[in-house]
Amino acid sequence: MTSDDASSAPDVLDVLILGSGVAGLSAAVRLTSEGPVAGVRGDTPRVGVLTKGELSHSATRWAQGGVAAVLGGDEDSTDLHLADTLAAGAGLCDTTAVRVLVDEGPGRVEELIAMGAEFDRQPGGALALAREGGHSMARVVHAGGAATGAEVERALVDATRRSAAAVLEQWFALDLIVEHGRCRGVRALDAAGRVVEVRATHTVLATGGAGQLFAVTTNPAEATADGLAMALRAGVPVADVEFMQFHPTALHHPAMPRPLLSEALRGHGALLRDAEGERFVDELAPRDVVSRAMARRMSAQGVSHLWLDATALESFGERFPTIDRSLRAIGLDPARDWLPIAPAAHHLSGGVVTDLSGATALPGLWAAGEVACTGVHGANRLASNSLLEGMVFGARLAESILEGREGPRPTGAMVAVLEELGAGAAATGGSVGAPDPGGDLGPGPGSPVPAGAEPDPLVARLQRAMFDGAGVVRSADSLEWAADEVRSIRDRTAEAGSVGGGRPYGERANLVTAAGALLESASMRTETRGAHARSDHAETDPQWRRRIVHAAGRVVALSAAGSVPEASGEIPVPTSPAGG
Repeated sequence: MTSDDASSAPDVLDVLILGSGVAGLSAAVRLTSEGPVAGVRGDTPRVGVLTKGELSHSATRWAQGGVAAVLGGDEDSTDLHLADTLAAGAGLCDTTAVRVLVDEGPGRVEELIAMGAEFDRQPGGALALAREGGHSMARVVHAGGAATGAEVERALVDATRRSAAAVLEQWFALDLIVEHGRCRGVRALDAAGRVVEVRATHTVLATGGAGQLFAVTTNPAEATADGLAMALRAGVPVADVEFMQFHPTALHHPAMPRPLLSEALRGHGALLRDAEGERFVDELAPRDVVSRAMARRMSAQGVSHLWLDATALESFGERFPTIDRSLRAIGLDPARDWLPIAPAAHHLSGGVVTDLSGATALPGLWAAGEVACTGVHGANRLASNSLLEGMVFGARLAESILEGREGPRPTGAMVAVLEELGAGAAATGGSVGAPDPGGDLGPGPGSPVPAGAEPDPLVARLQRAMFDGAGVVRSADSLEWAADEVRSIRDRTAEAGSVGGGRPYGERANLVTAAGALLESASMRTETRGAHARSDHAETDPQWRRRIVHAAGRVVALSAAGSVPEASGEIPVPTSPAGG
């Protein structure tokens, strides 16, 4: 079934994948190329992909920088990739999860190339490698200079269309169906706005991130925390959601999502300058360090943006054709003009807790990609590890389903959940509703999704509250103010619940649910660590080397099993140009 004839729910699927980014499509391709699914009917797995946009429209295509992977079997470099990831994660990475990422990542990249993905190469034919913030070496493969995500997605979309049993485009998942302690699929709005059930033996959350929680973001409009919110409502453990990474070099421009100026620019020697033209931080420091330094400098100088100076970069248009075209379209010449920049919400390091095979605490429910918390990123994601994570753990998830796996094992971020909360940490029955915003998430059968709806003023209010109160730097007062705003919006959303409103209402309800969890975690964590910075608790506290987990209505701080301590501290300004 394709989107052309997907006017009704398919028969029970073996695997239903929610989302069409790199993680979901990597799983779909793996499932349909590896043979039958153990323990379920049929000789070939019936795999369906449900996405609220078009199959090719996901956050993956917005990813500019590339895929970080050590190619060529250099074991020392693989160890350096692991060390760089652990350093960026500020003491909360699970070392086993990171080892899986860096060891299996090169193979996944080679598979993608075999699938038809075309990465940039040097004149002699070798892959061109870039260095980005937090990396000690050049190990980032890229396509089109800064169009890597689009190329990765193109290859995966082509493969998925050839193999998936059902592609449900313009469908919107409302909530998980949980029966007798197992996930059995989702309630969803079909392309015509009707509420239907899509049932499956296995359901995979690959719904991406939560950038639309914030007024200024690099994420597309689809990034409304849908999978995260569905998991929270079902009581499935969710962790590390206070660690929203802000990308330091988003173009300061009215466009939304904010155009991203790839980290690779700084890897090639572009410099960060303040309002007076002075450098103030190491351009290749991890993103949390750079974003905090920028926020402090903007506050001290009373300005809304700083500058990225790429005027010394040679052959800018040839190296970064996508960025060059975007800049020239708005009247900026990177060879002559400094580029206005300011931090923007970019990537959620936490999510639905999984083991190292993508299994959540709820049998039948799996997760991969930005919606998942594997333990790889810890408190701050290392640049260009996100596409790699989706490719690695999407494949591992598929292989586990094919092997007939049921339920999680004590690996990765799941270790502490199973040890301290037990295997019964997830919901155990019933059809899951939406207790936070109140009311039914969807309109009644036959109610159309409003076409061309005006921007939701309550969503805009929530986004501004989150950006101002829970942005790059937070405090108890700012978080409490934001929480008051979100509570007010939640109450207004509950009042409107019986009226319906289709996908716009469902997305607002999801944002409200996710915002509440992020604010609660950020308020609880009284320290500065990675992407979570508190002006009233500016130091890293060793006692907080713990994961804050939301599970079945409880919020608890669990030991970060498998992590290693990592000293905190700002990286000084270099004495020579970065990358020079």
